[in-house]
Amino acid sequence: MREIFRVFGYLRRYPGHAFLQLLCAIGMTGAVFVFPNATKHVIDEIIPYPERHGEFGFWVGLAVLGFLSKDGLNALRIMVNNTFEQKVIFDIRSDLYDKIQRLPLGWFDTKRTGDVMTRVVEDVMNMERVLIDGIEQGLVALLQVIGIGIFLYILHPWVAMWATLPVPFLMIGAWIYSTKGRDRYKNQREASSDLNAMLHDNISGVRQIKAYSAEVPELQRFNEFSQTLRSANLRVMKWWALYSPGMSFLRMTGYVLVLAFGGRAVMDGSLKPGEFTGFLLFLSLFYEPIDRLNSLNQMVLSGRSAAVRVFEILDCNDEVNARDGVILPEKIEGHVKFDAVDFSYQEQATLHALTLEAKHGQTVALVGATGAGKTTVLSLLARFYERSGGTISLDGHDLNLLNKESLRQHLAYVTQEAFLFNGTVRENMQLAKRDASDAEMWEALKAAHAAPFVTALAHGLDTNVGERGVKLSGGEKQRLSIARALLKNSPILLLDEATASVDSETERLIQQALDELMKNRTSFVIAHRLSTIQNADIIYVLDAGRVVEQGTHEHLLAKGGKYTELCKKSFLGEKDS
Repeated sequence: MREIFRVFGYLRRYPGHAFLQLLCAIGMTGAVFVFPNATKHVIDEIIPYPERHGEFGFWVGLAVLGFLSKDGLNALRIMVNNTFEQKVIFDIRSDLYDKIQRLPLGWFDTKRTGDVMTRVVEDVMNMERVLIDGIEQGLVALLQVIGIGIFLYILHPWVAMWATLPVPFLMIGAWIYSTKGRDRYKNQREASSDLNAMLHDNISGVRQIKAYSAEVPELQRFNEFSQTLRSANLRVMKWWALYSPGMSFLRMTGYVLVLAFGGRAVMDGSLKPGEFTGFLLFLSLFYEPIDRLNSLNQMVLSGRSAAVRVFEILDCNDEVNARDGVILPEKIEGHVKFDAVDFSYQEQATLHALTLEAKHGQTVALVGATGAGKTTVLSLLARFYERSGGTISLDGHDLNLLNKESLRQHLAYVTQEAFLFNGTVRENMQLAKRDASDAEMWEALKAAHAAPFVTALAHGLDTNVGERGVKLSGGEKQRLSIARALLKNSPILLLDEATASVDSETERLIQQALDELMKNRTSFVIAHRLSTIQNADIIYVLDAGRVVEQGTHEHLLAKGGKYTELCKKSFLGEKDS
């Protein structure tokens, strides 16, 4: 139950709400005593004595006042609880999303997007039910059981003993159901997560499914996941179908025992009829919250399984220096140095003793066959991953000691696959600079030669580009991605096939803009086209994670080595006409 206690640990943030809830619960518990006691008094002290019939109206009014107090306090408690519970859930969601953003990129490489979404949305919702039912029902029910249980023994200890005889068996049954049900609810949450992950993948890849006419096989695969979830749900329902009626039967035996031994007490004169009636009314108030606690047991088990999955994320290690570390000055030189850097990805060695340098204002090109490690170099510079060995420095600062937010504020990265969020052009541009003016955006768009197509869009900057920019062509997405990097205006540029998705003429125009932008900036360029890298200050040729050649374009061609071989094999050829 450690996870449940951690969920309730969030309640400590709002002691005022918790205290007010406790006062309401105590007041409600006191109010439930009014009607049974009034009934007992009317039957034993009013009805048999005609001279006291005038008091009857008072006791009826008192009973009404008791119910009014109970329900009024309950209304206040529910309103307080709703505010309380929503504040706590907001905090959990906020903490969870904040944590996800601080996790290393390698964590995402091993997780399914649909699974993460299930944890953030569905699992947090299941935790919410624990808070709603745990506070709204559990606290009131527990106080009512304890308070009325004590009062039953005050009324008539012998009958109370028989009335509460089923309670230990109810506790044992609840314990058995709880301990045996953990795996069932865990399997249910995992099956739901698997189905959501598969659904997310198939919706994202719907074009590929249609292109390969794979609708029928994918439907079969979806049904397999759905069947697993159905089986998990039915297993939970089957045990609940046995548990709930069984616990109900045990509770009802308490009424039968009171009828037997309480009725006998009335017949032998040790219990008055009014006391017996009141005892039965109190007994219903005693077992009704126990019934709610048994139902709550199911909610707690489901909430615990969800909480385990949520806290599994919250307990993961952050990126190194995600929030701590050395803060870079506002203006930097941009002197980058890799010294004997090693890197392994999932136990697969990717870089081996790699050494390279980019001084202030230099343009460094990285070339090599697919899998040579070019993109890995940029990923390590952006600290998407942490090096395995060696050192990487920026203006003499060890990269590992830098605050990641501070580091990345000085980088502008255009990735190989242009990614746009499901929002407007403006919102995608503001990712680079939140307070950018329209004039600044249009200047960046013009430099990236994206202004003409953005102007032609239905709503200009306020046009929605669709999920992953689906409403734009590949070249348009790439130009918008470049414009975003231009808007950021960072001292270090990372360009990974930045012009791969544009035509020759657009590439030439964008290259002119990039050439202008690269002045007085440190730039790392990955490209397979000669036109993109031939003017670089220094070219590093990578092969299997090692630098095998370095120099200018002319120098490397004159050597007749790996670089020349790549050119001859068209790895660095011009675009086909």
